Amino acid sequence: MNFKVAFVSAALGIIASAPAMSQEAGWYLGGALGRAEARQGCEGVTVSCDDTDTGWKIFGGYQINRNFGVELGYADFGENTASGVISGVAVNATAEMTAWDLVGVASIPFGGRFAAYGKLGFYRGDVEVRATASVPGFSATAQADDQNTDVTFGFGLKLDISRNLAVRGEWQRYNDVGGSDTGESDIDLLSIGLLYRF
Repeated sequence: MNFKVAFVSAALGIIASAPAMSQEAGWYLGGALGRAEARQGCEGVTVSCDDTDTGWKIFGGYQINRNFGVELGYADFGENTASGVISGVAVNATAEMTAWDLVGVASIPFGGRFAAYGKLGFYRGDVEVRATASVPGFSATAQADDQNTDVTFGFGLKLDISRNLAVRGEWQRYNDVGGSDTGESDIDLLSIGLLYRF
């Protein structure tokens, strides 16, 4: 009799836990909006310079289990701008920066609906710089592009609103975005986003 009770209890436990287990693994999509900063974007610039802008990203991934996942994302860091007059020449410049990244995500759930997580992986970045110099009656323009691959990492906090929907707040750094033609800068993206689990 005890064996039958134990067997039935174990079977019911497995059946009851199956939905929870199925929610831990699966595909998800999301988007985030925040503030991007090119930390070395204004170093050595002698005119007015702004190294921050609105940044956003879209991402998708697969949650392997409750602690590990893999994620692919695309981030747009907005523009850095510089303008002013140098030796009588009016100078205007803009730098646009974007990146694709592939990261592993390690999560530690706590408190029922919360999880802290860290990200580590690689990105492929693209920087486009356009500059114009002008004096009365004459102007000239120049453009430079760089692509590079380097390391990205970050951390954040996730709150499950429902079975399918979650909110994420995170900080992520992209190391040395750019190259010899455009210059290099670490870029930080501080963002808040929504995640939808299928």
